Parts: sequence; C-alpha cells; structure tokens
Amino acid sequence: MPHPDPEELSLLALYEDWEDGDSREHLRVCPECAADFAALRRTVDAVRTTPDARLLEAPGPQVWAGIHCELGLSEAVQEDPLSGLEGQQAAERESLAEPVQLQGRTVSRPEQRRGATGPAARRAAAWWQRPGPWMAAAAAAVLVTAGAVWSLNQAPRPLAEADLAPLAQYSAAGSAKVVESADGARALEVRLSKDEAQGYQEVWLIASDLSRLVSLGVMNSDSGTFQLPAGLELSDYPIVDVSDEPVDGNPAHSSVSIARGTLNT
Repeated sequence: MPHPDPEELSLLALYEDWEDGDSREHLRVCPECAADFAALRRTVDAVRTTPDARLLEAPGPQVWAGIHCELGLSEAVQEDPLSGLEGQQAAERESLAEPVQLQGRTVSRPEQRRGATGPAARRAAAWWQRPGPWMAAAAAAVLVTAGAVWSLNQAPRPLAEADLAPLAQYSAAGSAKVVESADGARALEVRLSKDEAQGYQEVWLIASDLSRLVSLGVMNSDSGTFQLPAGLELSDYPIVDVSDEPVDGNPAHSSVSIARGTLNT
C-alpha cells in the first residue's frame, strides 16, 4: 500500500469524518505515517483550543503574507483573512475599559468586574472563535506543518562518513559523506579544503585491499556530489580516494592520491 501524500494526511487531520478508508487503514500499519499524522493532529488541536482572549492579539498582516509566500498560494487568497480584526479588537478593548457615569459616580462596567463575560465580551468574540478565520488559520497551520514533515521526509539520510587526510606532498584535507534520498538513490558528497591537482581531480571508491576500484567522476572544484551505482556495496568499497590525474587519456588511476579516507560503514 503506497504512503499517503502530505495533502491527504492534512485532510485526514483537519476533518475527522474525511472518508478515506485506505489511508486510515495505512496509518494503523505504518508507524512512519502514523507519526506524521500525529504531528498534524497536534497542530489542529492546538489551533482549536480556545485561548485566553485577554492574552492574545489578532496577528498582523505580515503573518499571513509570510504564510502566503511560504506556501506559494495564488493571488485569489492573497488578502489577509483576519484583516481589520486588530483595529476592531482595539476599539472593543477601549470600549470595555471606558468607565460609565451613574448618578454622579464613576463606576467600572460589569464586564470589567466579572472578567468580561457580558454582552460586550460576546460582541468581542475573538477571531479564533469565528468559523471562517478559524478554518483559515487551521488550514494554514496544518499546511505549514505538512510542508515541514514532507521536507524532513525528503531530506537525504546520511549512511556513512569519512575524514579525508592528505597524502604524500599534498595538504588538502576534507570529508566524504554517503547520503540516501527518499527514492533510495545514494550519492557521495566530497569536500576538500582546496584543489591541489596538477591535472584534474577524480573521485574513487576503493576496496579495502586496494585490489578493486570504481571511478565516480571528476571533481572540478573543492567539492562535488557523485551518484553511486545501484547495487554497489559500500562495505566492498569503503575507501574514498581523490586522485591527481594527468590529462593523458588514460582512464586508470594515476597512483597519485591527493586525499583518502575510510567510510565508517
């Protein structure tokens, strides 16, 4: 059963009655997707929780502008769904704070004495208690969380690393790292402190006994990323080697290595 995409997980988190039996069944058997779904549900629950109206303010337009830009939304939803609420809340707070005259005496409003539970407080119903703004805020929060979860899941996963030490007359040092992408493809990322090659740099994977080697390609600067052949076992070729190759048309290793290290497989 394929993994649900981030959009499907977001809909399942937003709407408890969303009908998708296959995805919900998948969540029961896939710990990874269940963890992602749980993170989205925590976001929805956090948005649904009614906060203390005395402590929160309506977010400024820059908040929605940032969300709109981050998610790449269309111009049709560019306007802040909470626009105008900040001024309205300020006016309502001022109205609540204004004392009233009663037979020559100045008294505070009943709403002030009772913690703002009267008609004025109901009139000042917070933006998060209104269906439209709540759904916009919840959807935006879930989309941002889903995007973060998706990004984490798509980030390359490190498999092995090596420190590269200089050989012979060279002084360049660096590092090598094997990473695996979400689709299972592997790559070797190589970095050196400088390029000291007299000809050009070539990156190799070599067997422990130096009897076999695989060329991964030419590194034209002090860093490079090289795709690993499918089926290649890192344990069979744990040594990372950067060689100095002359421009002579010979594809074999020159036997002159700039830096070398062993992957911690």
